[in-house]
Amino acid sequence: MKRILMMVLRNLFMVPYAWIRLCYRAAHADKYSEEDMYAFLRWIDFHANRGGNVHIDAHGIDNLPEENGFMLFPNHQGLYDVLAIIEASPRPFAVVAKKEIANIPFLKQVFACMKAYMIDREDVRQAMEVIVNVTKEVKRGRNYLIFAEGTRSKNGNCVGSFKGGSFKAATKARCPIVPVALVDSFKPFDTNTIRPVTVQVHFLEPIYYEEYKDMKTTEIAERVQETIQKTIDSVA
Repeated sequence: MKRILMMVLRNLFMVPYAWIRLCYRAAHADKYSEEDMYAFLRWIDFHANRGGNVHIDAHGIDNLPEENGFMLFPNHQGLYDVLAIIEASPRPFAVVAKKEIANIPFLKQVFACMKAYMIDREDVRQAMEVIVNVTKEVKRGRNYLIFAEGTRSKNGNCVGSFKGGSFKAATKARCPIVPVALVDSFKPFDTNTIRPVTVQVHFLEPIYYEEYKDMKTTEIAERVQETIQKTIDSVA
C-alpha cells in the first residue's frame, strides 16, 4: 500500500485527469481501437512506475511473434505482474484473470479497457466458455495473457506448478506460446517498502504449433514452467 500511495502522491496533479479518462474509457471500450487503448494504458503505467520507484528491465522483445495472435504465459508473483508486462511489451494484449480480482479498483478499469475475461475457476461451464471465446479471438489476431499457475506464488522467484488446462486455448488456436519470466515482480505491491525496485521481464523464445502439436497440455505446461524457472535462476 505504501508504494501505491507514493505512485499517487508523486503524480498528484495528473491523477484526477488520468482517473477520469481511465474510467471513461473503461465504460466505453468499444469506442477505441485496441492499439489506442493500449497506448493509453502504457502512458498511465509509465507514470505510475516512475512515481513508485519501479524500473522495468525488459529482455527478449524480439521474441514476440511478428504477427498477432499469440499467447503469453508468465509466472505469477503478485498483483503487479500485468503492469510490469504492459510497460515491457510494445504489442497489445488482453488478459484472462480470475474473477476474485475483478473488482479491485484500478485493475478493474485496466481489465475493462483491455476487454479482459474474468474466469470462475469453480464454474466449469463458464471456464469452458472463456476458453472458446479466447480461442476465437486469438485466431482473429488478438494476443492474450494467462497465468498458468492459476494463483500467485507465495515463494517470490520460485515458480509454482503450471496447470495443463491453461494451455487449452493456445492449443485449440494453434498459436505461438510465449513463456514470460518475471523476476521480483512481487516486490512493488506485495512487500511493505518504497525503496527503488527493478522488475525484470524476460520474453523467452516462442513455442510454435509445429513444436507442441503432438504434446499433451500437461507436457506443454511442464516445459514452459521449467523454461521460466531456469531463466529466473540464471538472472535472479
